[in-house]
Amino acid sequence: MRFFKDVKKYFHYMIYAAKSQLRSEVSNSYLDWVWWILEPFCNMLIYTFIFGYVFNAKEPYFPAFIFIGISMWSFFSRTLNASVKLIKSNKAIVTKVYIPKQILLLKLILVNAFKMLLSFLIVILMMLAYRINLSICFLYAIPAIVILFLITYGISCFLVHFGVYVEDLAYIVSILLSMMMYLTGIFYSIENRVPDPFGYLLNTYNPIAFLIHTMRNSLLYQKGTSAVFLMFWLLISLLIAVIGTRLIYKNENNYVKVV
Repeated sequence: MRFFKDVKKYFHYMIYAAKSQLRSEVSNSYLDWVWWILEPFCNMLIYTFIFGYVFNAKEPYFPAFIFIGISMWSFFSRTLNASVKLIKSNKAIVTKVYIPKQILLLKLILVNAFKMLLSFLIVILMMLAYRINLSICFLYAIPAIVILFLITYGISCFLVHFGVYVEDLAYIVSILLSMMMYLTGIFYSIENRVPDPFGYLLNTYNPIAFLIHTMRNSLLYQKGTSAVFLMFWLLISLLIAVIGTRLIYKNENNYVKVV
């Protein structure tokens, strides 16, 4: 209940701070906010050429297939990488006024969520260009996004906490994310490229791979997904989020002393 009260109390601050960060990122750029679309779009073109033509990938609507993976992975990896140093990068705020540390994390998530939203506008344009018809399976995209937010927030809570005490954690997280990226199927279909049972295990028990797979099926291929595993990952992400939130509340007074 304390978490929801804090979110309500600091909601306007979160929105204002997120807008300020977004403006500051492009304040000296000629292309302004276009960079938030141009970067994943250029990555999509590169990976489409490498995996679509050089490695002869056969997935239908391959550019959109790649773009969905890049958009969701970028949201997840950017948030985790930034959360490790979140307290220290906001030292001026943390050491002068009290603000729940989860509010700083939620602000970061809002910034990256906005960038992901812009990327998905490109996905919608691709779907229109490919004349992809939506079906009722489109609704599976909603729980996929909700679970992505929850599990990103939950894992980031732990990184916020331990990032205060472990100086090398940022390097460890960067290496682990690089390894995980190739096990998530951003550039290829795990179920088609990795032989069973390893393909099934990676596609089901890697949460980000499962969510990307669900999003692709619901938007591009008019396919549903396992409701059981959706519920499984929803419960797991909620559990991680609750434990991570309690961890920060329990230790947030010590953060000021350390930084």
